[in-house]
Amino acid sequence: MPLEIIRNDITKVRADAIINTANPNVAVGDGVDSAVYAAAGRDLLLAERAKIGPLRPGECAVTPAFALPAKYIIHTVGPAWEGGDKGEAETVAKCYRNSLEKAKELKCESAAFPLISAGTYGFPKDVALKTAVSEISGFLFGCDMTVYLVVYDKKSFEVSGKAFSDIKSYIDESEVKVRQHRRPEPESFLSPQSISFDGRSGNYEPAGAARSFYREEELARPEPAKRRERRGILPSLGIPRRPEKDLEDIIKEKDETFQQYLFRIIDRKGLTDPEVYKKANIDRKHFSKIRGNVNYNPSRKTALALAVALELNMDETRDLLLKAGLALTRSSTFDLIIEYCIEHKVYDIYEINCILFKFDQPMLGS
Repeated sequence: MPLEIIRNDITKVRADAIINTANPNVAVGDGVDSAVYAAAGRDLLLAERAKIGPLRPGECAVTPAFALPAKYIIHTVGPAWEGGDKGEAETVAKCYRNSLEKAKELKCESAAFPLISAGTYGFPKDVALKTAVSEISGFLFGCDMTVYLVVYDKKSFEVSGKAFSDIKSYIDESEVKVRQHRRPEPESFLSPQSISFDGRSGNYEPAGAARSFYREEELARPEPAKRRERRGILPSLGIPRRPEKDLEDIIKEKDETFQQYLFRIIDRKGLTDPEVYKKANIDRKHFSKIRGNVNYNPSRKTALALAVALELNMDETRDLLLKAGLALTRSSTFDLIIEYCIEHKVYDIYEINCILFKFDQPMLGS
């Protein structure tokens, strides 16, 4: 997927460019800067950094990556947090924009970012996250590149407290409803005493309370139409027997495929391919594969990403999933989060992915 949030040590991420939150002076700083120097080779990297000289907040410069699993290190200087009224958010946004443009200039196909200024510089993590996602996603609408937002641990990653608590409540309420709808099974049904052997039929059958329960269930269940027909119920009502169809006729009458249904919706909404795959966090090659294969079957993540990109309501989303042989279930945390977002018209896929990441769920896209 073009933008992916991962939990990792940024010095271990394989990407063409690693973005380092650098000290403004020619010196090794704390946090990410210290880790990058240690992993790349302190003396070699410091010598290259000396050639660049001081950097102002928002600026960036490039050095070789040395021992890191990358081609380049892009050094950028984030601002220290001073209350938010000194243009800190704009400076952080500038760090992302300049670093992304530099990676593009270097013809990088992938880049890995930390949450700039969210560590020792004291930038509020929710603001840092919002700025990062906004700048990266905006850049990706005009450029094909894979960008990793690397989070070292959960403490360095936050979503809006209200969004998190609302979704947590929604999940908890749904789990209670699922438990209430489950039919309890008496213990006696699970014990050996609940089963007896019928000598006449040669079958094992429920006994005692279990027999009464299953007998009531059988009587309450509607009789199949074929059995009623054999007993003369349907002929007595004057209803003619439906002619049986052979397999070829059934196949000819099959519904449209997921791919056909998807592109019919896209055409109806007047959207272009890039508008759809970028909003769905799907790369261009994958989307081309979908367009070129009438029998394409998507993964759950891809199907739901497309539903979000097309801003479908719940009924339309279920219809789209059904075309792929998929369905939403209220026993899945992942599905409940998607359901909550669609019902509340949250169609920003990057915002949804931040929420999914916070709940330890797979993210949308491909």
